[in-house]
Amino acid sequence: MNNQRYGKLIGWGFYVPDNVVTNDDLARTLDTSHEWIVQRSGIVERRIAGPEETTSSLATRAARRALERAGLAPTDLDLIVVGNTAPDFLTPPVSSQVQHALGATNVPAFVVETGCTGFVYALATAYQFIATGVYDRVMIIGVEMLSRHIDWQDRSTAVLFGDAAAAVILEATDEPCGLMGFNLGSDGGQGEHIIVPAGGTAEPLSQASLDQRRQFVRMNGRAVFKFATRIIGQTCGESLVKAGKRLDEVDWIIPHQANLRIIQAAAREMDLPMERFYVNIDRYANTSAASIPLALCEGLENGKISLQDTLLIVAFGAGLTWGSAVWQLTPKA
Repeated sequence: MNNQRYGKLIGWGFYVPDNVVTNDDLARTLDTSHEWIVQRSGIVERRIAGPEETTSSLATRAARRALERAGLAPTDLDLIVVGNTAPDFLTPPVSSQVQHALGATNVPAFVVETGCTGFVYALATAYQFIATGVYDRVMIIGVEMLSRHIDWQDRSTAVLFGDAAAAVILEATDEPCGLMGFNLGSDGGQGEHIIVPAGGTAEPLSQASLDQRRQFVRMNGRAVFKFATRIIGQTCGESLVKAGKRLDEVDWIIPHQANLRIIQAAAREMDLPMERFYVNIDRYANTSAASIPLALCEGLENGKISLQDTLLIVAFGAGLTWGSAVWQLTPKA
């Protein structure tokens, strides 16, 4: 008798702001050009939230679409886990704001804060509640609004990021599927490569820090590139071993959409054609914790990704952290 529990994907949805900002738009205020941005990142345009939008409002929109797709009421959920680094407020947590906005009365909710790896960490964490029999239906949301945390005078970061939210719902089943193997990691010794220097307890906001614009994201792009290209193949390999799968048994690889050159370097290292990778960075830029679920939801809606597919998802980011997982979305027919 098989008493093992798995989690199948039953709902998904994403939301991106209506406001499209192209490379040419940025070139009007920054010393840059469309060609310069595309050559270095692969980004053509990004979505930027309007003044009336917040991190919680983006997440709530995506969550409602996932609930509608699943045919569930908010109160049917047992847990909400949000991957996010740019909340509305320091407190209350954005997870509780989303829970309230949805009308998910008394549903527990919490945030996993690991930057661009937030969704992978949140998915792996949430999955344990299903696997151990604690909860039956869990919503995982990846959301970021980094447009409020980047220096729009700094072309090295201003051109890279966009705003988005995406949500998935997993439901317990006794049919094999879900996370077949995952790998998470952290190297805090490299944390300074992606950092917001001011605004925390180490450097509370002051007039001096504001004058120096230290409240915005600062990134050592060269160091992050070197780290990412090294870690992607390594963590993917570990997840595949844990899942007992070969790379040729994976239908799609969905990488964190940080930089097209990083994805291309990973493809070369893994000896794979780019056609195996789902890429949408050209249209949305780096949406941090939202990037992997955004790609997944878009792929499901445009028909490129099937519910029968086995995915290899992989992310890297602030911390510095990394995470990957072999994910069979639903039981094989």
